[in-house]
Amino acid sequence: MNSAYARWAARWRVPLGFLLVAAYLFFSRPTARLFLAGGIVALMGIAVRAYSAGYLIKNQVLATEGPYACTRNPLYFGSALLGTGFALAGGSWLLGVAWAIFFATIYWPVIRREEAFLSQEFGEAYAQYARRVPLFLPRWRGAGGAKGFDWGQYRKNREYEALLGYLAGMIFLALKMRFR
Repeated sequence: MNSAYARWAARWRVPLGFLLVAAYLFFSRPTARLFLAGGIVALMGIAVRAYSAGYLIKNQVLATEGPYACTRNPLYFGSALLGTGFALAGGSWLLGVAWAIFFATIYWPVIRREEAFLSQEFGEAYAQYARRVPLFLPRWRGAGGAKGFDWGQYRKNREYEALLGYLAGMIFLALKMRFR
């Protein structure tokens, strides 16, 4: 993978994400059924992200317990569910295609870049972990661990901001349905 592109993607993922949100605000056409189905999928993404944040001590400790025992990237997996849920709730196939392209071209290189960083930072411990645990799609077993979920770490990682974003998005869609 081109490291310059991965660096660019890491730098621009948030601003480009805001651009995608702006398009979402304009193009979304929610219906009650899609709102409910997409809202549930997005809520599952929020739950995965929240659970993951309670185990993550960024750049200090290699997270291997909890959801990190199922996938090396549970935060990004949760983001994929969250984005997919909102694309579904938005009721526009165009939004779904835009989300898929955004994830593939922006998030996937970032995942690979972070993997290279973790490999360099944690060496053989990361190599052994990577042999045991899939990169992205979870293998749903062995999600326990001695450490356990830490609400303080959840707050420190500011994951509550994703929950607030989810709530704002669902309120927006509900209002758009109501007044359309």
